[in-house]
Amino acid sequence: MSRAARRRLGRAAGVAGLVLAAALFVLPVVVMIAGSLKPDERVLAEAGSLRGIFAGGLSLQNYRDVFARVDFLRFLVNSLVVTGGIVLLGLPVNALAGYAFARLRWRGRGLAFNLVLAVMILPLEAIAVPLFYQVSVLGLRDTYLAQILPFVADALSIYLFHSFFLGLPAQLEEAARVDGAGPLRTFVSVIAPNARPAFAAVAIVNFLFRWGSYLWPLLVTVGPRVRPLPVAVATFHTLPPLQWGDILAFGVMMVAPVLAVFLLFQRWFVRGVTGAAVKG
Repeated sequence: MSRAARRRLGRAAGVAGLVLAAALFVLPVVVMIAGSLKPDERVLAEAGSLRGIFAGGLSLQNYRDVFARVDFLRFLVNSLVVTGGIVLLGLPVNALAGYAFARLRWRGRGLAFNLVLAVMILPLEAIAVPLFYQVSVLGLRDTYLAQILPFVADALSIYLFHSFFLGLPAQLEEAARVDGAGPLRTFVSVIAPNARPAFAAVAIVNFLFRWGSYLWPLLVTVGPRVRPLPVAVATFHTLPPLQWGDILAFGVMMVAPVLAVFLLFQRWFVRGVTGAAVKG
């Protein structure tokens, strides 16, 4: 076999592998959408058949049932408030921290940044109990603040900003210093406008991660007043009668905003993450 033939065969095998991997990720979503459009008695009966995905007799009744059984719009607004609050407050905080680690010179910078990196591997479960105690002492349980404040400063976001800022040319700051700008004005007027891909990537990553958070909202919320969608769907699963079509419809409406955000801003996400990784 010639070298060109081996190259074509390897490329074809790579494409086939990518298609198979994509199908494995997409198939559960397709099954969930198809099940949400079927009568409840057909959901489990056709779960093991690919023909059931394309079967007729589909309707939106399950979606109407969800709105009739629970206050879905309240849960949606709660998730938007919590996730939006974390993203919007976290962008300036994490960007300033990343800039301080990347471009400013101060004693203890290396040690502090290593501590930030160490926090990246620390799971929430390891600090959930003391954090829950602190929130309870402050009287913040069952509030939006309890779900937002602990996650505004994010180690991964700081690292992404830090990596991106390292790749910016030093001439930008030198020109700002010549004009008499201090560190804060330099960041606001010069650095931030040139770091839009990093801001977009961090915003999307935080949105994707925080939208599906379950453990912490489960700990700090008591009733439906500030309960986000991931906790709400778990509670909805326990409501009698058990209707799998309704549960799948709830899941589709919970996942739809995440898919929409990713598809709309995919280009910015790839540019920002790739740029940060290469420059880091």
